[in-house]
Amino acid sequence: MSPSDPSVQAPVQIVLCTAPDMEVARRLGRLLVEERLAACVNLVPEINSIYRWQGEVCEESEIMLVIKTVQDHVAKLTEVLVEAHPYELPEVIALNVRGGSEDYMQWIVEEVAP
Repeated sequence: MSPSDPSVQAPVQIVLCTAPDMEVARRLGRLLVEERLAACVNLVPEINSIYRWQGEVCEESEIMLVIKTVQDHVAKLTEVLVEAHPYELPEVIALNVRGGSEDYMQWIVEEVAP
């Protein structure tokens, strides 16, 4: 598969996940990269989340993990996040990537390959 091959872009996914603090976010990010479930995890500090949980409106400061992976890894990545995450119901949302740098997409595919 060459970087100019349009099929390189098809399997790339961005997964979003929030964490309660930077220590947890780093631990989760390193785990995903070390296990080759993600090529890269960006940690975006101090986002403010407003959500409804168990009938109450809550507002919390969190860290956003922006996880770069491929479609074939999303199920296992989700399983690992749910298992390792301190939240009762962690956010794990996968988004299709429909464009971008072909060379970067190829790098993601190569980094998560076994």
